[in-house]
Amino acid sequence: MIDLAMERSSHLFEWTHKKFSGEEFFATVMLTRMVHRGQPFLQATIRDITELKRAEAEHIRLVTAIEQAAETVMITDIRGTIEYVNPAFTRITGYSREEVLGQNPRILKSSKQDPEFYQQLWATILNGQTWHGELINRRKDGVLYAEQMNITPVRSEHGEITNFIATKLDVTARKQLEQQLLQAQKMEAVGRLAGGVAHDFNNLLTIINGYAVLLAGRTSPEDPRRAQLKQIQMAGERAASLTRQLLAFSRRQLLEPRVLDLNSVLADVEKMLRHLIGEDVELETRLKPGLGLVKADLGQVEQVVMNLAVNARDAMPEGGKLLIETGNAEIDEDYARRHSPMIPGKYVMMAVSDTGCGMDLETQAHIFEPFFTTKEEGCGTGLGLATVYGIVKQSGGFIWVYSEPGQGSTFKIYFPRVEDALPAAEPSKVRPKLAKGSETVLVAEDEGGVRSLACEALRSHGYKVLEATGAAQALQIAEQHKEPIHLLLTDVVMPQTSGKELVKRLSTQHPETKVLYMSGYTDDAIVRHGILEGGMPFLQKPFAPNALLLKVREVLKMKSRTRH
Repeated sequence: MIDLAMERSSHLFEWTHKKFSGEEFFATVMLTRMVHRGQPFLQATIRDITELKRAEAEHIRLVTAIEQAAETVMITDIRGTIEYVNPAFTRITGYSREEVLGQNPRILKSSKQDPEFYQQLWATILNGQTWHGELINRRKDGVLYAEQMNITPVRSEHGEITNFIATKLDVTARKQLEQQLLQAQKMEAVGRLAGGVAHDFNNLLTIINGYAVLLAGRTSPEDPRRAQLKQIQMAGERAASLTRQLLAFSRRQLLEPRVLDLNSVLADVEKMLRHLIGEDVELETRLKPGLGLVKADLGQVEQVVMNLAVNARDAMPEGGKLLIETGNAEIDEDYARRHSPMIPGKYVMMAVSDTGCGMDLETQAHIFEPFFTTKEEGCGTGLGLATVYGIVKQSGGFIWVYSEPGQGSTFKIYFPRVEDALPAAEPSKVRPKLAKGSETVLVAEDEGGVRSLACEALRSHGYKVLEATGAAQALQIAEQHKEPIHLLLTDVVMPQTSGKELVKRLSTQHPETKVLYMSGYTDDAIVRHGILEGGMPFLQKPFAPNALLLKVREVLKMKSRTRH
């Protein structure tokens, strides 16, 4: 309160008043002691500050929003000197506000953009226009990150550019997810192509290898042509090996999954690995006790280990160290989100690390593609890592590579952990003799060369053969044939009607007929799921005549069963 006894006194304060209409408004009140004709009195000066209060509140809201925004906000003068950054800037870049005030944004430069990029940026904003774009910057700790940025000129009341305000969004995670999605789509497309190529090649190789075996069997050991046939067989086997790798990459290869202990698998192949990598490379294994179990194809897992070991050896031409580790891993949602398309859960991890030359990011983006190789011409097929990728994916697992030039590489594979028990050891099987037969076999195959080979091999061993170029002709033959048809040998994929549909329709005419499927590649569920549907007998192309005859005999000896 103002003391009227004092000669001069004044007091300023804010007050909420009401207008005659009842509307409230903010005001400052200045009470001043005045003296008139010897009598003191108070003079009140009232100023309406409602708009000022609103402006202050708006300013506070604006500053609070900028300070708490998830996006980076940076203000510079017209020369680019930083005058303000919000907390998001310090969180994303690692620089404190004190470290960057007075600095130029070039402290974030990553050298991933060329000079023309920045020239175009400056030309745009100095011309008074807003610049939109993405760029790669570098944090204080050296880590690169991607951000989406808008830079807008700020003008004075006279229209002059006084500042620039940049709003930036960290899109590193989004860009990584986009790259992973594009990579997955690319690998899927290449896989389909590889599988299709393997399918066609397997049909051709069945013919080449099969007839080479038949001719060799009809040629005396002294005949000089026998050695030539042997060369054909060897070349055919190498070609068949390549197509098997293509099928593994494209995830179209039949697997025989069973419960495995990876530690036992690695212990079994360790001796072979030591011979494979040579004396210049030191091999160390760190196998975690109490390792969980996985369900996979034993031969394919061994192939994964061998291919990774060979890849590591080739990356260390002057020697080095190869480390193989295992361990249990539990993937949480955060890790899975950063390593899409992984899903949270329990896994068994196998890591293969080397001290070799390492790889840059560009090379890492292509290493799992078939026929991609950094080796000299003639020193590799480019299918080793592609095969690893396909096997891991078909087994329900995931694979990641960590590498830098000159720092070696680490391949980490995660197989889903299973709770099943290990199966009992199977007794060794005695190879069956190649017995002759007398049963009737209906062969349905649209590829003429494969059909002729199969029919010739069967006839040469006493079977009565009914030959069909496809499902339609096979059904016609079956309808006209009144005697039993003991076995149907059919391709899985044929024009118009599939082998599975043929089996279904044939069973109404000849319920006694047993079935043996054959295929080099198929998108059918038999192969896509990695196992035969219901355990149906299957013969993988390319096959040798003897393999066909053994499988036919095996199926004919089976007890009758429902066919689907």
